[in-house]
Amino acid sequence: MPDQIAVRGLTAHANHGVYAVEREQGQTFTVDAVLDVDTAPAAAGDDLARTVNYAELAQQLHAVLTGEPVDLLETLAQRLADVCLANALVDAVEITVHKPEADLGVPFDDVTVRIRRTR
Repeated sequence: MPDQIAVRGLTAHANHGVYAVEREQGQTFTVDAVLDVDTAPAAAGDDLARTVNYAELAQQLHAVLTGEPVDLLETLAQRLADVCLANALVDAVEITVHKPEADLGVPFDDVTVRIRRTR
């Protein structure tokens, strides 16, 4: 199993969705990002430059999450994965986008889209 760095529960109010009310009022979205990264070089030298800086990653993911609205969670998940894979140290990423306030017309806990992308 590869080494992993995870940022879970990154939350923001955003305006993604197909329906006009979603675009106008927005709602809460949460993102989990799990990155496959070889952490051995960073650990050997105790060197942040040889791993993923998860504080910087969180800021980048948050910017996408609160940025240009999209219709589909699938599109949002892909954009988030692209941010992660832009770092050459990331071999693969799993992104889960949560939309717990979606209007499904029935009681539910959460709606998610999960994707995995590799280099």
